[in-house]
Amino acid sequence: MENKKLHPRFSLGRQSSLAPDRAAAAPASEVLDPAVRLMYLANEGDLDGIKELLDAGSDVNFTDIDGRTALHVAACQGRTDVVDLLLRQGAHVDPRDCWGSTSDCILISELHCLMAPMHVQNAREVPEYEIHPSELDFTNSVCITKGTFRIALWRGTQVAVKTLGEELFTDDDKVKAFHDELTLLQKIRHPNVVQFLGAVTQSTPMMIVTEYLPQGDLRAYLKRKGALKPITAVKFALDIARGMNYLHEHKPEAIIHRDLEPSNILRDDSGHLKVADFGVSKLLKVAKTVKEDKPVTCLDTSWRYVAPEVYRNEEYDTKVDVFSFALILQEMIEGCPPFYAKPENDVPTAYVENERPPFRALPKLYAYGLKQLIEECWDELPYRRPTFREIIRRLEDISYHLAQKRHWKIRAPACIQNLETLFRGNGTSPSSRSSRSTNR
Repeated sequence: MENKKLHPRFSLGRQSSLAPDRAAAAPASEVLDPAVRLMYLANEGDLDGIKELLDAGSDVNFTDIDGRTALHVAACQGRTDVVDLLLRQGAHVDPRDCWGSTSDCILISELHCLMAPMHVQNAREVPEYEIHPSELDFTNSVCITKGTFRIALWRGTQVAVKTLGEELFTDDDKVKAFHDELTLLQKIRHPNVVQFLGAVTQSTPMMIVTEYLPQGDLRAYLKRKGALKPITAVKFALDIARGMNYLHEHKPEAIIHRDLEPSNILRDDSGHLKVADFGVSKLLKVAKTVKEDKPVTCLDTSWRYVAPEVYRNEEYDTKVDVFSFALILQEMIEGCPPFYAKPENDVPTAYVENERPPFRALPKLYAYGLKQLIEECWDELPYRRPTFREIIRRLEDISYHLAQKRHWKIRAPACIQNLETLFRGNGTSPSSRSSRSTNR
């Protein structure tokens, strides 16, 4: 009878009662077969020991009689740091063992999707937007204040690069947000939305490359300028509204920005604004509303611009962006952030209690229904807030009236001067004619 070499059986963690006695763990591990020892160290989370074994030539894909690898063991124990290490050392992803069980090991696939670069099977599957990292020159790079963006040179053009470093791969939320943002940016193209140029996905660190707008963001602009003239504020508001209307009416999936605030709005060289930073944006696929997986914190976004339904961790829709827009529009006219005297952590409570930032600027600065529009946009009931399509229509009317008023202010002195010239030619002046009329 032919002797068959059997793989040693190795069952650990929640699926086995045969885990090594922890009291004797240290000496036992040293006498185990190196391949079996790799699985034991994966169970214990010993990163240094695993690296030592793999450097010595141990097979990262060793499989026991149950079809389990060190990757299965680490995933079953929830050791994401070990899973990360094994994936980087070439571990194959196969979540199903010989028992057909995936209840514990399915975590492997989830972690692989999040933590590994977006590798493809062959060169023809590389995305069209893929940029080779060697094309990005960071020689004179500087960090951009918002988020993880840096300036780089790409094919002779300055670009903004958002990087997901390897140290962040164990933060599932940040990795998922990175992937979601990349997926979303590929779908959108509009003059008032920052332009996506490409990405690095086949190697680490992964990067998203967008156009670079050297004029900076609206937050920095408002800090320099303070309160804007109504005609400028309305012009900027129209830029924002047009970009947001494009996102909300995107087909087949509406896009909620969910972090609309001045530092996420950039200025181009022509003075127009573009909506940017889609790290926490949401796609409305089938459902008409979405809900956060967990409560939003002040680390995720600025509380001063968040709609009360988001703070209460309720389901919400596109109208959260309308609420944020109202606060930005008011800030441009008032010259200060909403509730600037309150600590930021207290602002959401004020919104929930239906408090809104006061209107302190002169009434004439809110002419032609501007104040009414702001109040409708931050209504406590989301369904009563207007859509961005309606906001654009009303802003265009306001812009027309402001332009007409400005036009007559410019022309009035010239008209008076022409009249005076005419009267002087007749040997009179408007003042003398008025005097004679009075004497009669």
